[in-house]
Amino acid sequence: MLKRIVIADDEPITRMDLREMLEEAKYNVVAEASDGFDAVELCRRYLPDLVIMDIKMPILDGLNATKIIQNENLAGGVVLLTAYSGNDFIEKAAKVGAIGYLVKPLDQKSLVPTLEVAISKSREFKKMKKDLEDISKKLEERKTIEKAKGLLIKKENISEEDAYSKIRNLSMNKRCTMKQISEIILSNYA
Repeated sequence: MLKRIVIADDEPITRMDLREMLEEAKYNVVAEASDGFDAVELCRRYLPDLVIMDIKMPILDGLNATKIIQNENLAGGVVLLTAYSGNDFIEKAAKVGAIGYLVKPLDQKSLVPTLEVAISKSREFKKMKKDLEDISKKLEERKTIEKAKGLLIKKENISEEDAYSKIRNLSMNKRCTMKQISEIILSNYA
């Protein structure tokens, strides 16, 4: 599968050079932007695997565009591109969630490995985020079931085991989740 890339740089020559290097390395450049605003809009449209973004651009700079892209999950990740290698820029890049940092001028020898590592890391982060969301969802379900169980114990004067069995049996009989039954129990006794 070709990895989809959005390039954002206000210099047309830099975009052209990047596109050539990326296409030669078998990446799919799905779009180009000349400012951060357009980069964000293109990410909304294409949801690329990676964005290569210049820091200094008109309208919306690369740092703020990266923050928006990261907050809205519009791309697998952002690698910032700049002529500046000072610690201040590197710290800002890390703060906004960039997963890579490249200093101009670029060469294909350093570009491809950086992008491959960045794409790999972004996939790891995406999987970890999904796992965390799944765990959080299960925890919330468990909390709801525990509340309903506690309410049944108190209101119907039954054991914890009987309360759990009641929820489980209702769930099977009504063909819905234990969480849904628990929510109904909680709303009935509220």
